[in-house]
Amino acid sequence: MQDAYIVDAVRTPFGKRGGSFRDFHAQDLAATPLEALEDRNDFSQSGYPEDVVYGCVTPIGEQGMNVGRLAPLVAGWGEEIPGVQLNRMCGSGQQAINFAAGQIRGGLADVLVAGGVEHMTRVPMGADSAADADTYAAETGVTETYFEHVDELTTQGEGAERIAEQWDCTRDELDGLAVDSQRRWGQADEAGHYDEQLIAVEVTVDGEERIVERDEHPRPETDRETLGELPLAFREEGEGVVHAGNASGIVDGAAATLIASGEACERYGWDPLARIVDTQVVGVDPITMLTGPIPATAELLERNDLTVDDIDRFEVNEAFASVVAAWLDETGADWERTNVWGGAIAHGHPLGATGAALVGKLPYQLEACDGRYGLSTMCIGFGQGIATLIERV
Repeated sequence: MQDAYIVDAVRTPFGKRGGSFRDFHAQDLAATPLEALEDRNDFSQSGYPEDVVYGCVTPIGEQGMNVGRLAPLVAGWGEEIPGVQLNRMCGSGQQAINFAAGQIRGGLADVLVAGGVEHMTRVPMGADSAADADTYAAETGVTETYFEHVDELTTQGEGAERIAEQWDCTRDELDGLAVDSQRRWGQADEAGHYDEQLIAVEVTVDGEERIVERDEHPRPETDRETLGELPLAFREEGEGVVHAGNASGIVDGAAATLIASGEACERYGWDPLARIVDTQVVGVDPITMLTGPIPATAELLERNDLTVDDIDRFEVNEAFASVVAAWLDETGADWERTNVWGGAIAHGHPLGATGAALVGKLPYQLEACDGRYGLSTMCIGFGQGIATLIERV
C-alpha cells in the first residue's frame, strides 16, 4: 500500500448568508479553489489531477448536475478531467478527502483533488428535501421501516438539545465554548494563521467589484452577556440551551485539497504538508443523531495504537457547541488542543465544504505548533460520524 499525502489545501473565505457571495454563481464558487490549486502548484509537469471528488449536501439547482464534474470545467481544466459529487451530508467534504486518500493508498490513482462546496445563500439548506425542510423528514419508507413513530424523526437542533441533556451541558458552558471559538478565530486571523489557506475571491456585488479576503461570519468581540440575550432556536425558553450563538453559522464557501502519492510528490517536486494516516466512518443513533465523532475518534485512535494524548491538534466541527462538549467529555481530549483557531461557530459551516476546510486547516496548525499528529472529526445528520488522522511530514 502506498501513502497518500496532502500536497496543498486551500479554501475560499466563508461569506455570510446574503453577503459578498450572494451574486456569485455556485459553480464559480466551486471552481475557485481548483483555480487556486493550479496557480499554487506546477501542473505543467504533472498535468491536471486524474479526478476531482467534491462533496455537496444540496446538489440541486446551481449545485446540481454533478458539481464535481462542472467545477473543473469552469476552472478551465478541460473536458478530459472527470469529476464526481458525493453526499454524506455534513461530512461530505471530509468524505471526499477520505475517498481520494483511499484511491491513492490502494494504488488506483496518483494525483487527485478532493473538496467540497456549499452556496447556502443561493441553494438553501433543505431545498433537496421532498418534505418540510424544517423537519429534516425522510421519505415514508424509512419512517415505516426504521422509526416507530414519524414524530421521532428529530431535527439536528433537537438532537443537539438531547446531547446537552445527556451530558449535563449548561447554557453557560456551551456559551463559553462559543465565546472561545470566536475569540480564537480573531486571534488566529490577526496573527495571519489563515493567510496561507485562504484565497482571495473577486466578486461583483450590486454592480460593484469587491475582493473577499477573509471570513465574513465571525464576531470575535462576542461575550457571554451577548449570547445570554439570544432566544433559543429549537425549544421554548427555559427548556433548552441551543441558540444561534452557540451553533454553526450558515455561510457560503468552497475548499479543496491536492492529494498525491509519495511517488508523484517525488516525481513532480512537490513538498507535501502531511500524510493521511487513516480514516474512519461510523453509524450512530439517528434520533440523537450527532454523537458520531465520539466513536469515530475512538475507533480511529485504537486502530492506529494511539491515544488522545498523542494528538497535537484536533478539529471537531462546531455544528453545535453541545456536540463538542460531549466529545470532549467522552474522549478526555484537551480543549486547549481542540479548534485552536476557532471553528464553525465563528467562521461558519458551509455544509459540503466544511470537512475539507477542517482537514485542510490541520497541516497548517501542526506546522505552527511543531506537532506531529492531527485528527479531524464531524457529526453527520441521521446519525453518522467521520474522522481523518494526518501526520505532518
